Amino acid sequence: MRRSALVFCLAVAMALVGCAQPRWYAPNVFSARLNVPYQLGAGDRVRVIVFGQDALSNSYSVDATGHISLPLIGPVEVHGMTTEQVERALEARFRNGFLRDPHVSVEVEAYRPFFVLGEVTNAGQYPYVNGMTVETAVAIAGGFTPRAAQWAADLTRVINGRQYTASVPITEPVRPGDTILVRERLF
Repeated sequence: MRRSALVFCLAVAMALVGCAQPRWYAPNVFSARLNVPYQLGAGDRVRVIVFGQDALSNSYSVDATGHISLPLIGPVEVHGMTTEQVERALEARFRNGFLRDPHVSVEVEAYRPFFVLGEVTNAGQYPYVNGMTVETAVAIAGGFTPRAAQWAADLTRVINGRQYTASVPITEPVRPGDTILVRERLF
């Protein structure tokens, strides 16, 4: 009887210790991607300037399919491309029967939003701000609730079409499109 009680207590203690450990799904994939040039995705808004063609220069939103639609050339896929790659793609499309020697500049005007869920005052979708960390994202969402685990959060990011989730410290940088889940603390 004592032995089974001891085994039961040890099993419960091990389960509680397992719950207290951070859950690492992809520990190094986030830090490896921080210095990679920004890739456009649905929800971004870009400013396209076609030099000498004021009628073509405008702001364009990346739609859900990853395209922007410009006059003369129609939809152009930009999902997963950097601004430099979009510039070259647009120049090639304009050169194909529309403009003699096009020069195009593309810059990100507004990044896609990030999301904060869980134990925060105002969970929801928020506009991205450069240089954000999980802590500043939580502050934008109204701060932690009294039950929140304030030392770490689950961060979900899509990288090359694949979704990764990791438990990260609150000092972890946030990228556009990330989802942050603040968990409830146990004690």
